[in-house]
Amino acid sequence: MGSDGSDLKSTATLAARIAGLASDGKHRFSKSQRESLVLLEGIGVEGDAHAGPFVRHRYLARRNPTMPNARQVHLIPVELLDKLRAEDRVLGPGDLGENVLTAGLDLTGLRTPCVLIDRFRTGLKRRLIMPKADRPAYRCGVMDVVASGGRISVGDRIEIRFPPEPWRTLPALCRHKAAS
Repeated sequence: MGSDGSDLKSTATLAARIAGLASDGKHRFSKSQRESLVLLEGIGVEGDAHAGPFVRHRYLARRNPTMPNARQVHLIPVELLDKLRAEDRVLGPGDLGENVLTAGLDLTGLRTPCVLIDRFRTGLKRRLIMPKADRPAYRCGVMDVVASGGRISVGDRIEIRFPPEPWRTLPALCRHKAAS
C-alpha cells in the first residue's frame, strides 16, 4: 500500500523525458523538429495535420470520418533510433512522423508500420518488425490521445500513470460506429 492508502500496483508510475518534438501542418511522412509543442485536450498537437476530435488519418477518415481520433499524438522511443543507427539506418527526430521522441520508456509494439516507411527509406519497414514470442512484433511506438493540454518542451519529464486494473485492450476502446 502507498503512504496514502492506495494500491501501488494500480498507481505505479514510470518516469522518462522528452528527447525530441516535431509537428507538421500538412500530411507528410516526416515532421519538422520543434523545441516545444502545445497539446490541446481531446484534439492533439496544435497546428499538426493529425489534430482534431475526429480521425485525421487519411485512410481511416475516408472509411469513417466521424470516428473519434485515437491517433492525436505519435510517440516513438529514442532508443529505437539508437538501435537503427547501430544497424546503419540513421534517423532523426520527426523522421518517422512522430510528434514526441521519448527517452526511458518502452513503447515498442503498439503501432503497425506502414508501406510509407519503405518509400521514405528502402528496407526500413523490415527493420521495424521484430517478431519475438514474448513481445509485440513492432518497433514503431504508440499513438495517444491528449487527456490534459499544455505546453511541452524538449527535456521535460514524462510520467506514465497506469489506470486501475482490470485493464482493457486498446482495440476494445477504439471501436466506434458512426451514428446512423
